[in-house]
Amino acid sequence: MYTDHSTTEIDTLLAKSEAAFYQYKNLSLKERAHFMRSIAAEIEALGEELITAAQKETHLSEKRLIAERKRTIFQLNSYADAAEQGNWLEARIDLGDADKTPSKPDLRKMLVPLGPVVVFGASNFPFAYSTAGGDTACAFAAGCPVIVKAHPAHVETSTLVARAISKAAEQCNMPEGIFTHIYGADFKVGEYLVKHEAVKAVGFTGSYSGGRALFDLAAQRKAPIPVFAEMGSVNPVFLLPDKLQQDHQWLADKMAASITQDMGQFCTNPGLMIAVKGGALDQYVKQLLVKLHEVTPSKMLHKGIARNYINNMQTAITQRHVDVLYQSDNKLGEEDGMVTIAKVPGKYFLTNVQLRQEVFGPYSLLVECSDEAEMLKIAQHLEGQLTTTLMATVNDINNNSGLVNVLQEKCGRFIMNSVPTGVEVALAMQHGGPFPACTDSRFTAVGADGIKRFARPVSFQNWDNEFLPDELKNENPLNIWRTVNNQPTQAAVGKV
Repeated sequence: MYTDHSTTEIDTLLAKSEAAFYQYKNLSLKERAHFMRSIAAEIEALGEELITAAQKETHLSEKRLIAERKRTIFQLNSYADAAEQGNWLEARIDLGDADKTPSKPDLRKMLVPLGPVVVFGASNFPFAYSTAGGDTACAFAAGCPVIVKAHPAHVETSTLVARAISKAAEQCNMPEGIFTHIYGADFKVGEYLVKHEAVKAVGFTGSYSGGRALFDLAAQRKAPIPVFAEMGSVNPVFLLPDKLQQDHQWLADKMAASITQDMGQFCTNPGLMIAVKGGALDQYVKQLLVKLHEVTPSKMLHKGIARNYINNMQTAITQRHVDVLYQSDNKLGEEDGMVTIAKVPGKYFLTNVQLRQEVFGPYSLLVECSDEAEMLKIAQHLEGQLTTTLMATVNDINNNSGLVNVLQEKCGRFIMNSVPTGVEVALAMQHGGPFPACTDSRFTAVGADGIKRFARPVSFQNWDNEFLPDELKNENPLNIWRTVNNQPTQAAVGKV
């Protein structure tokens, strides 16, 4: 039923996307926002049909999928609000002065859309990071047509959402080609899309190997394009001594839930726990294992993810000096997650790069340090992460200022006394981090600032007011916030 699109079909569809761009980019912010809100309404109108399809394809629970659909609708509406408010445009006006010698030019700058954006659906979030997910919403908000490559693991779900987007586009009189839905189980389909001259940017959420492959393909083009890829993270949690001593029960409860939530199938799953050996750590481990025994393993997203998890987990736990502290019943179905906690001394973790790789699933490795100096050394050797967490008291922070300083450079979101799972859709959220967590740590994949990924700055010099974009006209017809002669204001030029 769902066959891969041919290159000829893709060429035809992308020609329409390119043509749509020149119409859509000139629509008002209100029209973009209305379109996005209409998509949200159409997704909600799919009702139980969408939840049933996603359950069948992903094994995610009805409760989880209902929550994720709600999040997806919220993203579309909140990014629509942000698009309309216009703060993301970063409108700047520096007024000219002809009486100066030499004369000072009139300069006005704002962000403008890049062009058609290819979005690769994520396997673990069939709604929020897929067909109508955050990347798609941000691209529409920025003024870009979207081409979605459906994820083969939930293609029926993707198709239902795609129909909702297309229905909204028709109702809102959007140009033909504003949205395109592509099938492609073969990697060559994705490769062709990334290399296509009509495509101006890529959004991706998935594995390091997949994201890096797309990034490299985009860089090899005659005219390279940006790839905003979120590629995974081990999300280290540093358990500092005072906090362990005071709250080992609370920590065990929180960490057990975070490691096993939805069988660990989150990009922010805590894959590393780092602590100094001692009685407090022993108590924490004891309580952690008690909590893990209470967890009933369930099916992972699909056979491919379950198979990769088992393979990567087995690779990790069979490394020298690694001991398995807990593993759930190995007589599970081939798609069930096997909850696993392992331990390794800090000195061996430092010499084994394999142990720093993400194991996507209900797995976490405890790194037992000989002292706080070794903990700092481990922090210095970590690669870029989406999140880094400190479980710490005030005394712990004061006694480990060097560790805090190092860890801030390793992540996009720095967490204190909370778990990394759970990513709030908010303007202050940063979902991205230094390579290899992401291809560009300056941007976020969650929150309205993510709109900026699909836009670029253009400066207009000495243009007559009537020909300027509405966002930069003297009278400020959109009533957006702008910076005029270095002062933030909503006032019209001349009334600042």
